Amino acid sequence: MSEQTGIPLEEMQIGQSAETVREVTEATLDMFAEVSGDYNPVHMDEAFARKTPFRGRIAHGALVASFISGVLGNQLPGPGAIFLGLNMRFHLPVRIGDTVTTRVTVKSIDLESRKAVMDCVCEVNGKVTMQADAEVMVRKPRKKKAD
Repeated sequence: MSEQTGIPLEEMQIGQSAETVREVTEATLDMFAEVSGDYNPVHMDEAFARKTPFRGRIAHGALVASFISGVLGNQLPGPGAIFLGLNMRFHLPVRIGDTVTTRVTVKSIDLESRKAVMDCVCEVNGKVTMQADAEVMVRKPRKKKAD
């Protein structure tokens, strides 16, 4: 099995970014509810959700936030990064059938503490649904062993 490594902190640059695009489906909500234990009817029951200010079911906020985790863990910084914190603000709901574009951009780098702050944005049809700052620790790359 090959070892996956992320982008070393020393190679990251302010303004560098990565993104994913994910569609939110009925199955996505069902799986997230199962994993998280969050069966709030605003997410799971259309009849209930229609009576709320949202006028229909909405995706879990934590589901949308998890899309950020996916970018951080898989792309930027990538494998080996440690997600330390997330300060987020929701602007618009995400609904079943929406396609969410999640973009993570390097905002600051601290080589001494081995941490980076990332500006994170989730959008649907060009409208911001959530913004966040994520703090990530990036470990030093391992030195390859001599054969």
